Amino acid sequence: MISQAEKEDFLKQKAIVIWMTGLSGSGKTTLASGLEKALFNRGYLTKILDGDHLRSGINKNLGFSDQERQENIRRVAEISKLFVECGIICIDSFISPSHEMRQMAKSIIGSDRFIEVYLKASLEVCEKRDPKGLY
Repeated sequence: MISQAEKEDFLKQKAIVIWMTGLSGSGKTTLASGLEKALFNRGYLTKILDGDHLRSGINKNLGFSDQERQENIRRVAEISKLFVECGIICIDSFISPSHEMRQMAKSIIGSDRFIEVYLKASLEVCEKRDPKGLY
């Protein structure tokens, strides 16, 4: 089997997960898209995993109870880990409201491959941007 290190050498990049978290409407998806474009323009291979997209596919059977949110994040972390093992930079965009959820993701992916980015936006700003009618 080809190792992760060999794949990273081939791609000339270190595989990591950039985990963007914050309120709905804080700009996670917009920032993830901009970051992906910037990295691509510099020659890096990336994959965005976004909460809305995964909930319409692989996680469509999950609701929003605490237990289902936990399972959603667990699945995302496992998928992210697969991308990292392929040498790919994974940009994840998830509300992931609890510290416990983010720590679980970090432990699945590996702390040396996990960068958490909190997008701090006021509730007022998020309400103005509210594309889903959550507020």
